[in-house]
Amino acid sequence: MRLSDLLEGAPEAVLRALAHILLAKMYRKPVDRTNAARYRRYVSQQDLRQKAHLVRQIRGRKRIESTQGETYNLDEIFEDLNQRFFCGLLARPRMTWSRNHARNRLGHYDPAHNAIVVSRVFDHSRVPTYAMEYIVYHEMLHLKHPVKLRGSRRCVHPAEFQAEEKLFPHLEKAKQFLRRL
Repeated sequence: MRLSDLLEGAPEAVLRALAHILLAKMYRKPVDRTNAARYRRYVSQQDLRQKAHLVRQIRGRKRIESTQGETYNLDEIFEDLNQRFFCGLLARPRMTWSRNHARNRLGHYDPAHNAIVVSRVFDHSRVPTYAMEYIVYHEMLHLKHPVKLRGSRRCVHPAEFQAEEKLFPHLEKAKQFLRRL
């Protein structure tokens, strides 16, 4: 097993907590809450989060290809949604299609590379525009509402995010289409 160099210099109690977590997961046993909380508290520290973000920027590779797909252009969708829902105030991140036709990850916003990636499976004429727009809109909300920490827990979809997501006009229709996919 190898640990990230970001954990170099971590207190012994944190490394023991991590060892417990990894062994528990390996043997499909419940993770002790005390160990989980100790580890989360340590990695949630502001300085460590900033270091991790910087390391992802430097070491990570984000493959950005064309925003123009066979059916949809991600830049055009972003600009349209930005005007309609955000008064044109969101700075455009890098936009790209995924390399493969992932069905388990519709899209994601990567803050380290300031990029929105949408699964190539949606670049098809059978995918309605409202579904495509919803996926990009959802990722744009991640851009507007970054992940927050509540104690040692990450809050990916805070209340403000969820409230704003409900403003999408075809939300239920889009979710139904995505569930059928």
